[in-house]
Amino acid sequence: MLNIVFMGTPDFAKESLEAIYEKGHNIVSVVTNPDKPKGRGMRMIASPVKEFAVSKNIPIYQPITVKNNKEFIEEIKAQNPDLICVVAYGKILPKEILEIPKYGCINVHASLLPKYRGAAPIQWAILNGETITGVTTMYMDIGMDTGDMILKETVTIGEDETTGELWSRLSKIGGELLVKTIEQIENKTATRQPQGNDFTMAPMLSKEMAKINWQTRTSKEIKNLVRGLNPIMGAYTMYQSKKIKLWKIEIVENQEQMQEQDKQAGQIILANDKQGLFIKTIDGIIRVLEIQGENAKRMSTCDFLRGNPMKVGEILE
Repeated sequence: MLNIVFMGTPDFAKESLEAIYEKGHNIVSVVTNPDKPKGRGMRMIASPVKEFAVSKNIPIYQPITVKNNKEFIEEIKAQNPDLICVVAYGKILPKEILEIPKYGCINVHASLLPKYRGAAPIQWAILNGETITGVTTMYMDIGMDTGDMILKETVTIGEDETTGELWSRLSKIGGELLVKTIEQIENKTATRQPQGNDFTMAPMLSKEMAKINWQTRTSKEIKNLVRGLNPIMGAYTMYQSKKIKLWKIEIVENQEQMQEQDKQAGQIILANDKQGLFIKTIDGIIRVLEIQGENAKRMSTCDFLRGNPMKVGEILE
């Protein structure tokens, strides 16, 4: 049985940690990001990975930085790990750490590499309207998700699937794939497949991209934006100088009945608590199914319109 150091932070990583723990692997320590203040009371919150490690009495390290952190690096060396498993840790590992374990450092990445290297592969797959994605395990090197690949698993993305839903599915697949990868490394059957140079990037998301531009985006692009930012930040528009978040929409197929030929992109075509909210786009119409007013909770659009009427003919900013 290999001695493993596990490095990860969010619930996506926790699924992988739990998977290898349940398989009986010897996890000598867990490395995760420091606790963060959250909520109105700014209470310090531990990462999902830390919470799991605490529940299983696994030693935990939470360095603020790993680069040039000699004390931390020496501590990891002293543990003499055979393998370091990294899943959504949130920090780039320096060469000094990559060279510590006997069998190297491996990573679980939520895309079909070399497509979508970077911090937000799940989000960008949906934002770009991809129909397939998956999980890749790989050996780590000093580049950003550039190491040799070991195993892959492909999944189909649902037409209405959100980032949150796909995140949950891929997190479980990632844990299963990590278990298989470790078994192959143990059995010395793991192979290396170079990624090549035909790659795409998935950089961190910005708050600026969340605003819907009704003048340039098609119905499909708006739907992908709404799906891709759910539940991270939510796509939004402005109505009477107030921010309105759209959490779920559908594209209206039978548009002839809406008589929308003379309407402008971003204009409200229909808004009532029986049928919902319909908005003109540059190439059609969307119907908003779930919405959130400023300083309010997300809810069905019909419920929202009962207390927050919106005027037909007004144009969303």
